[in-house]
Amino acid sequence: MLYVTGDTHGDLERFRGREARQLKRGDTLVVCGDFGFVWDGSPQEQKRLDWLGSRKYEVLFLDGTHDNLDRLAAYPQEPLHGGLARRVAGNCWYLGRGEVYEAQGVRFFALGGGESRDLDTRTPGETWWPQELPSPQELERAWENLQAGGNRVDCIFTHEPSAAIRRFLEMDANHVSPLAAFLDRVGRETAFSHWYFGSLHLDKPIPPRYRAVYQRILPVGPQTQRRGLLGGLLQGRRG
Repeated sequence: MLYVTGDTHGDLERFRGREARQLKRGDTLVVCGDFGFVWDGSPQEQKRLDWLGSRKYEVLFLDGTHDNLDRLAAYPQEPLHGGLARRVAGNCWYLGRGEVYEAQGVRFFALGGGESRDLDTRTPGETWWPQELPSPQELERAWENLQAGGNRVDCIFTHEPSAAIRRFLEMDANHVSPLAAFLDRVGRETAFSHWYFGSLHLDKPIPPRYRAVYQRILPVGPQTQRRGLLGGLLQGRRG
């Protein structure tokens, strides 16, 4: 089965908790950004990555605004589930921006990246990276990947929500980044059933098709509808 959770920020407790212990061999878990385990290259960090890579299930993560993007880019790209990804350790993979994958019978679009709101407290190249927002070229390639599949996927995983969903959750959210505007377009022009995002640190369904994820580990796709585990999140119509 395919599962999803929100930002982990380098904390192993999410992977040691009750919900994580229910994942079985061969399952897949997607982390919606701010993974946080690739940061300083220390031996302690590598030990944690090796532990994650040795899980009986697969860990796939997006980048967010609290990830060392220079270090992540140093891992070589490899084919994975129909797209490109970077193997960080064993069963632990960094998903490419704008790639389309199919895992556990679920076809999904993944797009990491975001915009930090605390730049005054960050140090470039140490705690903040200018490439945190996807480039125009990355967004163009992401759109091409969606178009190649007829703009139809089962699920969407992002770190940031679209501008429209952020405004719904934060009524004073007036700033719109190029990424948020692109995600608005994805929401309008792509057929999908579920969209999960992690940056707002909320566990909250936004019916009928969106869900903010954080500390919960939730099953994804059609099985969530059959088992009723998304707390009211209804399957949206496909266009």
